[in-house]
Amino acid sequence: MPQVKIYGLRSQLDSHRDALSEAIHAALQSAFGTPENKRFQRFIALEPEDFIFPGDRSSNYTIIEILAFEGRSDEAKRSLIRDLFANIEAATGITSQDIEIVLIETPASNWGIRGQLGSELTLSYSTNI
Repeated sequence: MPQVKIYGLRSQLDSHRDALSEAIHAALQSAFGTPENKRFQRFIALEPEDFIFPGDRSSNYTIIEILAFEGRSDEAKRSLIRDLFANIEAATGITSQDIEIVLIETPASNWGIRGQLGSELTLSYSTNI
């Protein structure tokens, strides 16, 4: 159940929110085996004065941060990033030049979910892929 934060200009996120959500979740399902019903996304829409980025990016510039339990293979992580670039461009037209992705992994013991430590949870899917 990776937690996803999506940052971008309000005007762009508002127009692409549904397509981005679907593209991101499809990539997580494909690469990480995340179940359909485990979608945890937060859209952080910023005004132009609050989102400073390099001049070689367009107003579509989008940052995606994914927090997840550690344990997935480098190949699974590479697959996720490749799928994110492809899915987002196909769904929204936002090119890879305007997408930055960071995957942040922490031990399950660093999480608290539904009153339990992450390391004590029984998940319906594996994080060791």
